This record gives sequence, structure tokens and C-alpha cells, in this order.
Amino acid sequence: MIPFVDLRAQYQSIKSEIDAAVLGVLESGHYVLGPEVAAFEREFADAIGVRHAVAVNSGTSALHLSLLALGIGRGDEVVTVAMTFVATAAAIAYTGATPVLVDVDPVRYTMDPERLEAALTPRTKAIMPVHLYGQLADMDAILDVASRHGIPVIEDAAQAHLASDAQGQCAGSRGVAAAFSFYPGKNLGACGEGGLLVTNDAAIDRQARVLRDWGQTRRYEHAVLGYNYRMDGVQGAILRVKFRHLAAWTAARRAHASRYDQLLAGTSMTTPRPDADGTHVYHIYAARTVRRDEFRTHLDAAGVSTGIHYPVPVHLQPAFRDLGYRMGDFPVSERIGAEEVSLPMFAELTETQIETVAAAVRSFDHAAV
Repeated sequence: MIPFVDLRAQYQSIKSEIDAAVLGVLESGHYVLGPEVAAFEREFADAIGVRHAVAVNSGTSALHLSLLALGIGRGDEVVTVAMTFVATAAAIAYTGATPVLVDVDPVRYTMDPERLEAALTPRTKAIMPVHLYGQLADMDAILDVASRHGIPVIEDAAQAHLASDAQGQCAGSRGVAAAFSFYPGKNLGACGEGGLLVTNDAAIDRQARVLRDWGQTRRYEHAVLGYNYRMDGVQGAILRVKFRHLAAWTAARRAHASRYDQLLAGTSMTTPRPDADGTHVYHIYAARTVRRDEFRTHLDAAGVSTGIHYPVPVHLQPAFRDLGYRMGDFPVSERIGAEEVSLPMFAELTETQIETVAAAVRSFDHAAV
């Protein structure tokens, strides 16, 4: 069976480095935060071109702290997209603010700038685009709208490590703050949970560091009500090791996606259409088919695992029923939710595996004739 993602293969490729890093933390006694986490913060910030990075225990926590550091809370609104993992909207709701949703564009699957302005109200305190599947949202257009209205932009970059725009500006470097996730299946994944808030704003950096550690300004002095959002030392050490390989892994993912594009041309499946001027990092190879259930059953029988991201957009989730949205409010998001299917995508994929996946897709078309 070709797995959808193969975390064991990644571990085996760098096993000696990972094992040494973990043992180093165990011997050091620095199990929460500590020097490995601090070093990872510096290295990640330098790599994407920002001044500050604050390591936390999940991408959701990074989003939550970004909002709190801007003073967002009850009575405020934050505009984001309907097509995203639920954590984006949940982080907004955790502050007491209201998520206001807009549809995505049908090419990038990211925030549609043409629909953004109409969603703004006097209560809008932030805009949160999502760089979905590994491709940047149209940040030029989004930042133009935001600047005209004086509204800060927080980037949800959970799926976009090292993705960049036409000018080479990395995901996470253009908003007032951004959040990354290191959930194990991400392009840069921990062996557990992890996240990172990045910013060029020293005040946001200071506030996020206080909030992630129980609101402490110094030990046992709690200036504000904070959280236990700290990254542990083992995850920091593992992420430092993996980060050294991320550029090569990203190049492999892009090569795999290009090969999929070639082999799937002419099939009934709609393949991703990335912005030609940016760097899509293919966290997900998000294809589409109107016969998704049949398609997945066929590929499973052919020994190919697939995934779905995300079948139920935020506005149709029971947890967000109180927002008042209905089926039909965001037709592009709903269509993607009904048709998207994720093909196997990880750096260690082999040419044989890619050809096997493509052959299974083509045989599905032949079976339908």
C-alpha cells in the first residue's frame, strides 16, 4: 500500500541525527523551552526574514497568541476564510471575537481579495488569510485592502513552510504576525505537537512570550492571565534537525508535484493550478474530482491511500452554527469541500510510487468509460 504520508521513511532517513538530538536534550535536563528551542526560534526567524519567533505547543496556540497580542477580544471581528481547518476559526473564537468568513478564489483556494472588502465592518480588528495546501494567498491584494482600512493582517501559515511569493518573500514575513504548525504530517513536522508565532513587531514578541508562559514577566510574577503554551525541549531539538533538511524536502515535493502534473494531464482529475510566480510547497497535492467517493474506493483497491482536506467548510460545521451561515453562502469553498482529494505527497516518494498512483488514476477513467 502506498501511504498518504510516510513519517517512518522520513525518520529513517535522518535517524542518527534525530536520536542524537533527543538524547542531548535528555542529558541536558532542559525539557521545557531551553537552549534548543531558543536556537530553533532564531534559525527559523532568520530563514524566513523576520526579527522574532516564539515557539509554542501548537499552531493553534500560535494563532491564539497572535490575536491576543493585538488585544483582540469580545465584541471584535476577524475576517478569515470558510475553506480551512477548523483551528483557524477556533483560535478567533477562543479570544471571544467573532470569525467573519469569506469565500476563496477557485484557482488558489485562498482568500478571495475581491470578497474581502465587503466583509469588513467597524468591528473588524484583523484579517487572517490562510496559505492553504502550501500556496500563499494573494498577499499583495489582501495587504492593499488591509492598509486602506488600517487593519492588521495575521497570516495562518500552518501549511506553508518556506512557501514564497514572486519577490521571494516567505510565508509569515508580510503580516504583522503569522503562525506556523509543526504537527507531524506538516512539511516541517515535530515528533508530537508544536507551533511558532513569528513577527517583526517587538511588542507582539514580548507579549506572546509572556502569554505562552503563564503570563510571567519573571518567575512567579504573573502580570496577566497567561497560558501553558510552551514548546518542550525535545521538540525544539527535533525541529532544528529537520529544519536543516527542509529546503531539500521542499524541492523534492515540488518535483513530485511536477511529475504528478505530467502523468495526470488529460485525466478527468483537476490538478492544482499554482501561481506561476510563487513557490508552492505542496503540503497537500490537492486534486479534485466530482466522483470522489468512487475515486477513493478505486485507488484504495489499487493500493493507494488518499486523504480529504477539508470536506466540511467552517460555515457548515456544527460548532460554528451560531455564526448564522447556510449552505450556499460560500459556493467555491463548498465545491472544493465536495470534490477535493489529496494524493500521496511526501519527500521520500519514489518515481515508482508516483507512477503507480498515476496509473491508478488513469485506470479509474478507463473503468468509467
